[in-house]
Amino acid sequence: MAKTRYIVLFRGVGGATQLPVKQLRQVLGDAGFEDVATYINSGNAVLTSGDAEAKVTEKVAQAVRTHMGFEKAVMVRSLDHWQAMIDGNPYFDDAEAAPTTVHVFTMEHAVNAEAQQALAAKATGTERFWVEGRTLYLHTPDGMGRSLFAPKIEPTLKTAMTARNWRSMLALAKLARGD
Repeated sequence: MAKTRYIVLFRGVGGATQLPVKQLRQVLGDAGFEDVATYINSGNAVLTSGDAEAKVTEKVAQAVRTHMGFEKAVMVRSLDHWQAMIDGNPYFDDAEAAPTTVHVFTMEHAVNAEAQQALAAKATGTERFWVEGRTLYLHTPDGMGRSLFAPKIEPTLKTAMTARNWRSMLALAKLARGD
């Protein structure tokens, strides 16, 4: 059976919600995943499985719910999909110049054109965004912390999502590849 390397993102880790990485690695290993590694203590893991993405998502969500009490959304992408997300960044030059100003949102499901138009109507600052399938790219030249637009994204698109800045995107790809 062919095995796939996956990047796993946990939505809403930080503040009161923590996923201690040592315990997370143990829980995922006990759930049958191989080569489990974590990246910083903010809801990022990589693992190997023979299961399809949807099954991996289900198994990870069940494991962390049962053993860690974590009830928020889990997003999973294969390393190939992750690399396509990196390669497809329409703000690549901005990301290279200032990696913390470009964020990539991994969405639970793709959104329709009507939802994207509703979001575009709310983009009144310096931010720019682009949606491609289940991925949203956001460039915040004035910084994510100052963005009045970023908090409007998820409620407008009505799908669970989680974002990582460009530096984290590249670090997770490197970790997943074993570089």
